[in-house]
Amino acid sequence: MKKFALLALAGVASAAISTSAVFAADFKIGLSNGWVGSEWRTQMIDEAQAAAAAWSDRGHNVQVVVQSANVDVPGQIAHVRNFISEGVDAIIINPNSPTAFDPVFAQAKEAGILVISTDAEVSSPDAIYIGIDQTAWGAAGAEWLAEALGGEGKVVAINGVAGHPANEMRVAGYRSVFEQHPGIEVVNEVNANWDQAQGQQAMQNILATNPDINGVWVQDGMAAGAWRSIMDAGKADQIAATGEIRKDFIDLWTSENLNSGATVNPPGVMASALNVAVFMLEGRELKEPATAGQYGNAMYLPIPFISSENLAEAAAQVEGQPGHYSYTSVLSIDDAEALFE
Repeated sequence: MKKFALLALAGVASAAISTSAVFAADFKIGLSNGWVGSEWRTQMIDEAQAAAAAWSDRGHNVQVVVQSANVDVPGQIAHVRNFISEGVDAIIINPNSPTAFDPVFAQAKEAGILVISTDAEVSSPDAIYIGIDQTAWGAAGAEWLAEALGGEGKVVAINGVAGHPANEMRVAGYRSVFEQHPGIEVVNEVNANWDQAQGQQAMQNILATNPDINGVWVQDGMAAGAWRSIMDAGKADQIAATGEIRKDFIDLWTSENLNSGATVNPPGVMASALNVAVFMLEGRELKEPATAGQYGNAMYLPIPFISSENLAEAAAQVEGQPGHYSYTSVLSIDDAEALFE
């Protein structure tokens, strides 16, 4: 199948007639999520499905096929192969490895399928990445913490899934910042697998062995658990710690006036990638090619940050949502179109 190549040619011809032409088309897009250990991932899929439905107003029938399960890398490669066999027009993947997908992405390209990675970058020259810069995400939280501590203090880090590409980039980000602050000592680093209960237990263990810490750099997905242990130990007014973008934590943050700051990795990243994908399937060309990142194939989205200064605004956005709902942002169809010629 050569759908993407044919549509690109059609798009060039259409653009020659009218740069504002809108034409009806049917696109099938496969969504692959290889880990379902958090509500963030569920929201990511939900927002992508909502984005697909919104394209009906533009005359497109965008069908999404979802494969979402806890699988290892070979299992997620099987997701991609299934999509190729099904004849999708594009694949959007939240990958479990930065490098393992190169051969199967090459197969997708040969089949004329557009491949976009989101949330974690991939090395394949046959894919592009659309999402936040995870290294900058880690650095932003570390910068906030360093400032909150006045550049001095004992800090611990609670990380996500060891070896996951997004986690490793985040770790590199906070380490690069703390290295610039000689007064900050990182006394412990542990992994809690983006799980609230594990984050809470990890923080409890850390406080038992390092009761005099001043700061905690912890990724969302675990920060609420870490903060529970901090509060249970009666140290909420003694420790500065990064936080969550979930509604339940934002509510706690507001009511308890916690000394916290949260870097936002919006669940809407897959929806953003989908909106860009549809324009690419139309044959449109990006004004600025995706050439950023360590693999030279990334297009980075803005990284919002929640602090005491805009906490009320964040709380207003999640008002009325369930506790597990995350503060989010999406590159809308109009915003995505502005990226194209």
